[in-house]
Amino acid sequence: MKKNERKRNLLREELMKDEQLSGDIYGLGAEFDSAAKLKAAALELKKLGYTRWEAYSPFPIHGMAEARRLGKSKVSLFSLIGGVIGLSIALAMVTTISAPRPAFFKEVLSSHLQGLFYPLVVQGKPYLGFQAFVPVLIEMTILFASFSTVMGVFLLSGMPSVYKSVWNWEKLARKGLDDRFFLVVEKVDPLFSEEKTRLLLKELGAEEVVMVPR
Repeated sequence: MKKNERKRNLLREELMKDEQLSGDIYGLGAEFDSAAKLKAAALELKKLGYTRWEAYSPFPIHGMAEARRLGKSKVSLFSLIGGVIGLSIALAMVTTISAPRPAFFKEVLSSHLQGLFYPLVVQGKPYLGFQAFVPVLIEMTILFASFSTVMGVFLLSGMPSVYKSVWNWEKLARKGLDDRFFLVVEKVDPLFSEEKTRLLLKELGAEEVVMVPR
């Protein structure tokens, strides 16, 4: 009698927990034991039309970007813009310092423009000898391109992120960067159905399918 009552209580607690989770869940999480199964499941989700899902693997998987419909990264655009800005600043610096003082600055005392407009003609070379400016131009271009690339990576990836619902799945948090492979289908996906999506993930080879709380 006591054993039966204990089983009923445990079952009741599990049902109450499932009902509570199903009311406010982030999505369904599936665990796979190999990269091949994860990739196959991702390709199948793409074929069926799922769009709001993410795969988690301890290492990059070839072909996963195509399965996720990820276009070309925009980080290179940040690099280009930063490089152009750095080159422009470097050009402004070297030309301003090397060029003769413009006519409208003739009345300004030289002491007020220290470090600017200080042309030196060495061995008959022109004021704006760009061959000598190449190292400065290259270094400034690389410096600003590097900073803007790092900034682009952080902005486009949404980092730093204080909270993500997927980390509520304890196993993913522990094994996601170790030796297991995970896939999470978000509840906001137009094709999401708790029962159908769960069965689909099971058919695709998932060892375990759980609800991920928000």
